[in-house]
Amino acid sequence: RARLRCEFRSSSLPVACCWIYNRVKVVTGGPRTAVRIDETQSSVEISQAVLEDSGSYTIVVRTRHGSAWHTVSLSVVDRPTPPSSQPVVSRVSSQSLVLSWTGPSYDGGTAVLGYIVEVSREGSDKRGSWSEISRSKNTSYHICSGLEPLKRYRFRVKAYNSAGTSEPSQESECVRMATARERKEEAEPYVMVTIDTKHKVNDHYSVHEKLGVGKFGQVFRMTHKETGQECAGKFYRARASKDKAAARAEMQIMNKLHHPKLVRCLAAYDTRSEMALIMEYIAGGELFQHIVDENFEHTEPTSARYMKQILEGMQYVHKRNIIHLDLKPENIVCVDPSGTWIKIIDFGLARDLDQTKDLMVMHGTPEFVAPEVINYEPVGLETDMWSIGVICFILLSGESPFQGNNEAKTLSLVTAAHYEFDPE
Repeated sequence: RARLRCEFRSSSLPVACCWIYNRVKVVTGGPRTAVRIDETQSSVEISQAVLEDSGSYTIVVRTRHGSAWHTVSLSVVDRPTPPSSQPVVSRVSSQSLVLSWTGPSYDGGTAVLGYIVEVSREGSDKRGSWSEISRSKNTSYHICSGLEPLKRYRFRVKAYNSAGTSEPSQESECVRMATARERKEEAEPYVMVTIDTKHKVNDHYSVHEKLGVGKFGQVFRMTHKETGQECAGKFYRARASKDKAAARAEMQIMNKLHHPKLVRCLAAYDTRSEMALIMEYIAGGELFQHIVDENFEHTEPTSARYMKQILEGMQYVHKRNIIHLDLKPENIVCVDPSGTWIKIIDFGLARDLDQTKDLMVMHGTPEFVAPEVINYEPVGLETDMWSIGVICFILLSGESPFQGNNEAKTLSLVTAAHYEFDPE
């Protein structure tokens, strides 16, 4: 039940009064709605409020001497809709796995507080029975208890807020737990990479399709010939010594950076004509490809989760006095197709900061580069934070704050720090 009431005083009578819904529709009495008006107050009472009743209600009071009005907002809170995607299982071991899902398409008018993960074991006596196995505040959870080797399970998820709990999501695909001896799909250990000058890349890896092209050269999907591990090979054109120096510098930077939110370097090769860095293969695609996908539910809470991960990774980088200098949407990628977890890639422009001397650079992407780069002034950790701010702006608004009609206009908007935010 919802009740809106407004008191008013007037020295002249009579008083005319009405309520207007969303500044368009006059509120009248009906099966669920009662409107009461007298000389000093008026009220609207909705007996069974539903989500469609949410909105603005404006009371307009008139006498022969003039008029006055006041607007209030009504928010009808309900339990959320079910999580909008089928849960996805990854990183399966003998007794644990990672479950990822997408949040509800509607939160019920109030923030989603968390998720209830339920499990059903295939082949059990109580077929089709579901029990709670865990709760999570995020749309991904590492389930590490309550599961047995070789057993088969299905999972589903419910969302809850202050008003109640949603209906369950779709069921996940049936997953069989591994045995203790089976290879676990968990994070590989970090290794210190040294450049292999005795072998060619083709001695150890099979080269497949091209993944991308950049100023440095090309990136290919690769597989290790013995283990079958998928990788990404970054091949530098290294005819000049400065080209090889750039590849070595990137490898040295990455040897200092071991964090779950940063891409890992696995190996490096140096031949007469080229250098190759072997990186972990991240199959989920660019974060922004997920966001513009009509099948992907993007909300402000999901933006916050992505920004939290970006900041966690960059906090680690900055604590080691390293700056990335090329943070942009293309360099934020999703770990898997569910789009829940991200990693930061491409440290080709990253530099160590030396506190004893200034560092000035002249490279970057105009929309995301900081003013000090354009002005050829000393850069620092704050240079990355500018780029992170631009990424955050795009995540929340869908617009690039400094993008102009051409590169010159974009650069002028950046140096002036001029942007507009449309609240609509």
